[in-house]
Amino acid sequence: MTLTRTPTPAAAPADPAPAAASGRRAAAGRSAGNALLPAAGLLVALAAWWLLTSGLELVHPLVLPTPGSVLDAFVAAPARMLEHTWATTLETLIGFLLSTVAGILIGLSLAASRVVERMFSPLLVAVNAVPKIALGPLLVVALGWGQKPILTMVFLLCFFPIVLSTATGLTSTPADLAELARSLSASRWQAFRKVRLPAALPQIFVGLKVAMPLAAIGAVIGEFQAGEGGLGYVIVQTSGVGDSASAWAAIILIALMSILLYFLLVLVERLALPWVRETTSAR
Repeated sequence: MTLTRTPTPAAAPADPAPAAASGRRAAAGRSAGNALLPAAGLLVALAAWWLLTSGLELVHPLVLPTPGSVLDAFVAAPARMLEHTWATTLETLIGFLLSTVAGILIGLSLAASRVVERMFSPLLVAVNAVPKIALGPLLVVALGWGQKPILTMVFLLCFFPIVLSTATGLTSTPADLAELARSLSASRWQAFRKVRLPAALPQIFVGLKVAMPLAAIGAVIGEFQAGEGGLGYVIVQTSGVGDSASAWAAIILIALMSILLYFLLVLVERLALPWVRETTSAR
């Protein structure tokens, strides 16, 4: 008696459409969450502000005016406020770009030569340790009023993180990548261009993201000391006459400007370094 085995029919391939749709829904949900969470945080901050100033009246209006008073101060002169905002934004961007160029070049020099690093690292640390606001009057005496002392203040405040991140990134190339470049007999320039610099870029962008808010702080400090315009100038002029609502309107505009510039830099990082998100684990 011969037993015959009935062949099992092959399973039909899974339809990828439901999985793709589920992935799209999950991505849409993450995007919505990314947009809603900052708005929720803003609402919480506004509610706390209102509670402190209007609800419980725990803070004097001269110290922290109500949200409505600050909004009225902005609405009373929006063109003037936006003009000063543009001046501060321009000073922040110019100073940041100067700091970026100089900081990356100095970081390259420190990473290229151990002798240069040992000679100048203590000096860089000393310059960074000096309270920058103490240099404001000296910069006014040396450079006069206007943009020169303001841009110098921005440069002094934000170049050090860029130097440090550049030098650190270029001197911490993964050993396997460095060994691969040597095994391929790559020249020093080829190893730098193909291996060391791409590996250092995430670290360099960390320094740039640290430096961007510092650039805004430097611009405002410079305007305190030598400004003829800008949001720092508005704060000095309005707080001196008791107009704290206008001063707080300028402070909020500084914060919004800093947030916008920071996330523009994050966008540049994502566009310039697409492989970083693909090769690192997400939270």
